[in-house]
Amino acid sequence: MKKFINGVDTVLAESLDGFAAAHSDILTLGGGHKFIRRKVLKPGKVALISGGGSGHEPLHGGFVGQGMLDAACPGQVFTSPTPDQMMEAATEVNTGAGCLFIVKNYEGDVMNFDMAAEMSEGVMHVVTNDDVAVEDSLYTTGRRGVAGTLVVEKIVGAAAEEGRSLKELKELGDTVNRATRSMGVALTSCTVPAAGKPTFEIGDGEMEFGVGIHGEPGRRRDRLKSADAIAEEICAAIVGDLGSAARGNALLFVNGFGGTPSMELYLMYNSARKLLEKQGVTVVRSLVGSYVTSLDMAGCSITLTMLDDEAARLWDAPVHTPALRWGI
Repeated sequence: MKKFINGVDTVLAESLDGFAAAHSDILTLGGGHKFIRRKVLKPGKVALISGGGSGHEPLHGGFVGQGMLDAACPGQVFTSPTPDQMMEAATEVNTGAGCLFIVKNYEGDVMNFDMAAEMSEGVMHVVTNDDVAVEDSLYTTGRRGVAGTLVVEKIVGAAAEEGRSLKELKELGDTVNRATRSMGVALTSCTVPAAGKPTFEIGDGEMEFGVGIHGEPGRRRDRLKSADAIAEEICAAIVGDLGSAARGNALLFVNGFGGTPSMELYLMYNSARKLLEKQGVTVVRSLVGSYVTSLDMAGCSITLTMLDDEAARLWDAPVHTPALRWGI
C-alpha cells in the first residue's frame, strides 16, 4: 500500500484538519472532529445536514457552504457516523427552522440518522436510493444511495436558501430523488488504509459492472469493454428504470470514483450524452468530475436526473462550497 499518510489511526483527523484550514473562509470544524459546519449560518433557514463514511470525498464535507449543506458528519473510512455526531451537528446549525437530514440508503447511515432524528426536535429526512444496479446489497435493504445524493443536496440546498419550510424541502428532496437514477462500473479496486490491501481482486482485462461506492459487488464481473459499450448498458438500465419519465430535459452527471482522469470521464460523458439524446432525453445541464469517490478506485458512474423548469432553476442557483462553486 502506497498512500500519503502518517498513521492509519490518524488519517481522518489529519485530513479534516487540513480540509478545514484550506477552506476556513467557508466552514469550520466541530469539536472532536465530529462534524464540519458552515462558518456563517443563515438565521431562519432550515439547516441541511448529511454525512456518511469517509473515503467518498468531496462528498459530503466538500458540499458544506452557501447553497448546499449546513453541516456534514464524517465517519471513519466507509463507516457510518454515530448518532451523537448528527445530534451535535443539528444543535450547532439549527437556527430555529428545523433540520433536514439527507441520508444515503445504507443500513448504518439510515439507522444512525433515524436515532438522531428521534432524539432531536424539528427534524425530517430524505433517503436517497438512486442506484439501479442492484435491489439489495451487502450494506442495504433496497437500492443504494450514490452519486445522485449530490443532486439532491444541490437542488434542496438552493430551495433552503430561498426560505422554504422543512416540509416543503422534504417533499422536494423526495421528488428529486425519484427523478434520479445512477449506475457505476469499476476498473480497479480501492484500498482502505486500515486494510492495507485492495478490497477485491480484479484482473487487468476485467471490470465490475454495477459496483457500489464501497467496492461492494455489482451486477456481475465482466470482460473490459469499450467506453461506448459500457455507456450503452448503463444508460439502458437507467432509462429502462425511469420508464416513461425518461423523456425531456435532464441533468447528466458523470462521476469519477477517484482514480480515473478527467479525459476519460469526458469521453464517457460524450458517449452517454449521444446515447441518451437518441432515446428522447435532452441534456440541458451537465456535471463531470470526481465528486462521489471510492478512495483510489478507477471507474465512474453515470447519473441522470430529469429536470422540470423549477429543478433546473434551483440547480443553476448560486453555490459556494469547497467542491461546487458557481453564480457567486
